[in-house]
Amino acid sequence: MRTAVITGGGRGLGSATSERLRRDGVRTVTIDLAGDVDHHLDIADEAALNEVAARIGAADILINSAGIVGPGDPLLTTRAEDWRRVFEVNVLGTVAAMRAFIPGMVERGWGRVVNFASMAGKDGNPNLSIYSASKGAVIALTKSAGKELATTVVLVNAIAPAVIATPMNAETAPHALEHITSLIPMKRVGRPEEVAELVAWLSSDAVSFSTGAVYDISGGRATY
Repeated sequence: MRTAVITGGGRGLGSATSERLRRDGVRTVTIDLAGDVDHHLDIADEAALNEVAARIGAADILINSAGIVGPGDPLLTTRAEDWRRVFEVNVLGTVAAMRAFIPGMVERGWGRVVNFASMAGKDGNPNLSIYSASKGAVIALTKSAGKELATTVVLVNAIAPAVIATPMNAETAPHALEHITSLIPMKRVGRPEEVAELVAWLSSDAVSFSTGAVYDISGGRATY
C-alpha cells in the first residue's frame, strides 16, 4: 500500500484529494493547522514539519495543498508582513515539505509530487498580487524540481485551478472573487472532487512521462 502525505488536508481541495486517494487504496496522512487531520501544524514551521515527517516515515506521494490567500488589496497598499506570511506558507511551506519527503522517494526509486498552484500564478489576478506572485513561484519551483529529478522516477507536477468552491475561496474578498469567477467560460466555479480526480491521476502509475508540468483545471479560463 502506498502512502500519501497531504498538506492542507483538513478541508477544501486537500480533504477532497485525501478522500479520492483512499478510494484507490492509498493510505493518506493529512497535515493542517486545524480540522480532523492526522497532524496539526503550521506548514511554515519547518522544524515542526521535519519532526512530523520523521514520525510518518516513508511517503510515496506528496500533495502540497496547504495555502492561504492573504489580503485582497491593491499592490500599493500591501504590507511587507503580508507578503512574508503568504510566501512562508505557499512557497517556503511547499519547499519544506518537498525537502522532507522527496529524498526517501528518490532512495526507493518511485514518487509523485503534486503542488497546488493557481490560475492566479499564470495570469496575475488584480488586487491579489501577493497570492498571484506566490503561486507563480510554486509553478517555477515545480518546473525546476521536475527537471532536477527527471531521471529518478520521482515526478513533480503542478495543477493550476481557477475558482473552486472551497472554504479558502469563501474567505476571498467578494469583489476579487466576483472578478475571477467572471473569467471562467463555463460560467461556474469548479468542485473540489473535480480537482481531486486530476490529482489522483497525477499521483498514479498512469503518469510516467510528465514532470515539471502545469495542468490547468479552469473551466476554460486558461489561455496558455
